[in-house]
Amino acid sequence: MTKYTIGIDFGTDSCRALVVNTSNGEEISTAVANYPRWRKGWYCNPSKNQYRQHPLDYTEAMVSAVQKALQPLSKESRENIVGICCDTTGSTPVIIDAKGMPLALTSQFAENPNAMFILWKDHTAVAEADQINVLAKEWPVNYAMYEGGTYSSEWAWAKVLHILKTDPEVASAAYSWAEHCDWMAGLLTGNCTPETMPRSRCAAGHKAMWNAEWGLPSVDFLSKLHPKLAELRNHLYTDTITADTKVGTITKEWAEKLGVPETTVVASGAIDAHLGAVGSGISEGILARIIGTSTCDIMVVSPATINSKCIDGICGQVDGSVIPGYIGLEAGQSAFGDIYAWFRDIVAWPLKNMIPDSAEKEQVIDNMINKLMEEAAKTEPSENSIIALDWMNGRRTPHANQNLKGMITGLTLGSNAPMIMRALVEATAFGSKRIADHFEKEGIRINSIIATGGISKKAPFVMQTMADVMDMPIKVIRSGQTCALGAAMCAAVAAGIYSTVSEAQKAMAPDIEATYAPDPTKRSIYKSLYEKYLKLGEFEQDLQST
Repeated sequence: MTKYTIGIDFGTDSCRALVVNTSNGEEISTAVANYPRWRKGWYCNPSKNQYRQHPLDYTEAMVSAVQKALQPLSKESRENIVGICCDTTGSTPVIIDAKGMPLALTSQFAENPNAMFILWKDHTAVAEADQINVLAKEWPVNYAMYEGGTYSSEWAWAKVLHILKTDPEVASAAYSWAEHCDWMAGLLTGNCTPETMPRSRCAAGHKAMWNAEWGLPSVDFLSKLHPKLAELRNHLYTDTITADTKVGTITKEWAEKLGVPETTVVASGAIDAHLGAVGSGISEGILARIIGTSTCDIMVVSPATINSKCIDGICGQVDGSVIPGYIGLEAGQSAFGDIYAWFRDIVAWPLKNMIPDSAEKEQVIDNMINKLMEEAAKTEPSENSIIALDWMNGRRTPHANQNLKGMITGLTLGSNAPMIMRALVEATAFGSKRIADHFEKEGIRINSIIATGGISKKAPFVMQTMADVMDMPIKVIRSGQTCALGAAMCAAVAAGIYSTVSEAQKAMAPDIEATYAPDPTKRSIYKSLYEKYLKLGEFEQDLQST
């Protein structure tokens, strides 16, 4: 009898639920639900790089998405749902109380952004990340050594430290903290108690400096940063588990809310990009690029290949964070699609602010990025092209530095919007190449590149430019929901359908939808422009250091 699993993907803007046939990976049904408060811009302040999400956005969107995804299924098919697994953005931590509930779910802190989930792209903790990095370098054990050597403001300890330093009321009420993926698994199984809540190895290793050698950073280390951090550590964890681990069965309450059997197994889960790589069919030698508002670049290597070497400048290397038995490597760009959206908003400012609202106005704005790219594709790169730097949201890899800024140079009175858009697309491609070059420099061989995520599906000009700049073919995965699909694979393992993630991949992985081959006639010009991009980056770094 056919068995099904559900992958639930919590993205930046919405929750997606995917029902999958475990025998062959067929995507039976999918549904998307937007976060209602986030959609209204509540609790965010882009001028301060503050991006917060209310926990009710997650629970309400999950219920809506799963219920919609289950509507096409027969009663018999619903009864044969055997597993659920969630993936989430990361690092997206939240301060919790002794019962494991986010403080925003209490009446005292219901409207306090500091009591909510701190989204991955929130960069309010730059100073705290600097504080952590200074201490890590002088401490006997460098807890950041497996984080690429540099701790980022995008990650858990920096964000929690920032809240403790800036909001005394939240700090006083704080009992512990949890990553979004951990809280979802705990919520569904009724185990949110901070000391026993299941904790994702992926999130812990890549974002919280957890390592099997030492666990979490020591109490002494954390107390040097803030006394309350050391107190919170006492209510955290020692052990972590991989995404395919069964953490329990769904509670009766959540089974009824979602419409699944009470026998449904819940898997631990992980960060979205890592499970997106699983869903894309990643294996050793493949660079998996999950391309959306930002990018995450994932690779897996065997322990024998890496031979205990610390890979410098990336976003962590963690045993089992992607596929158990392999070391997961993470890199990425802090902004990708967000850069295109930023430029659209710049160009659309008069429309948004000087013309009365209308359906036609909204349609023009919504289609603006596509039209700009369509016109940008008609121009050809040259030695005199505009050069842009893709650090509008800081730099994630190599060597995380959220103080860095984006730049555009080479503008003239003849420059127009499509030309600038082309420069921005090329900048994101140059940033992609720099990551691949860094992996190769560190001894991690890339044999092929696969891509997934919204940009890979809807922006052929971006994908072709990336292939031209990186001078390698890029294969786009057919599935439009690879993060949820990877979660569904892990749910299949947790439910006992398969014994390993690799076995689940062989049965359930999607095929290739399209391949973008590099244009050899553009190789020399892009080599020249890439060198200018690198020099512009050096200039920006020098500027920030003065």
